[in-house]
Amino acid sequence: MNYIQSLFDIEINEPTAITVGKFDGIHKGHHLLTKDIIEKKQQGYKSCLITFNNSLRSFLKDDDTPSLITNKERMFMLDNDGLDYLIECPFDQKLMETDPKCFIEYLVKKLNMKYMVSGTDFTFGYKGAGNPQMLLELSKELGFEYRVIDKIKMNNRDISSTYIREELKEGHIESVNDMLGYEYFVWGEVVHGAHLGHTIGIPTINIMPETTKLVPKFGVYVTTIDFDGRIYHGVTNVGTKPSVSDKKIVGIETHILDYNGDLYGRFVKVTFKSFLRPEMKFESIDALQEQMNKDKILAKQFFNK
Repeated sequence: MNYIQSLFDIEINEPTAITVGKFDGIHKGHHLLTKDIIEKKQQGYKSCLITFNNSLRSFLKDDDTPSLITNKERMFMLDNDGLDYLIECPFDQKLMETDPKCFIEYLVKKLNMKYMVSGTDFTFGYKGAGNPQMLLELSKELGFEYRVIDKIKMNNRDISSTYIREELKEGHIESVNDMLGYEYFVWGEVVHGAHLGHTIGIPTINIMPETTKLVPKFGVYVTTIDFDGRIYHGVTNVGTKPSVSDKKIVGIETHILDYNGDLYGRFVKVTFKSFLRPEMKFESIDALQEQMNKDKILAKQFFNK
């Protein structure tokens, strides 16, 4: 996959099939768009996705809510899907104030766009003046094919990154995974914690998620842990560990079932399968240990059912 970090100073000579958007999470609706342009390879087109390396919410609304996916994760997923070009540019004042028609003319002339696909709610250009109706008209004028794909619904509501973030904050991980089309995950490096788990006979690994990555609702989850090409079963606490710390530092602490190896400094992938309970503050270490043992039993029952 060709990875490009600019937009207005590049040129692609091969005919392209293009889609544009933030693509936060690469959910089922996004997948319809990416699948569509990748399938255009059969007609000799190169698939090209244009997205942004910064948060539109932060730029437009001063909203620092983390994203469902990091830029690195998105790049990895799209590369695996077989995308030819990923253009990841900054959403800035220049791009925001670009005339909609000029933007599409640029895609046609400089990126050799022959095909474009979007969702029904796609807007672009200055003050969001560009929309599917304008694109349909411009496709006839500028000589490219344009397709609109309807939204996918769940519970009579459009699947969207906003909807998924809402569900994730509520701990509705099964709903999140259903809308994504894959299971929500967090990558991270295993770091040293307080080593309490080893002390009470339930060793854990700790990872610190990237600040740009939205973590699920604080609580305990059934998870899988992926490293060295193998997948292990586990139980994971997301939160600040109030029973043992007052620092309010958000972390992800996982007990890997039937594993006692040393993973410090290694990168692991923690995938969330099911929500068990909210994060709790226990009055004693013994009470915490008792609950952790109960959580282990529930996790094993989940995987054995």
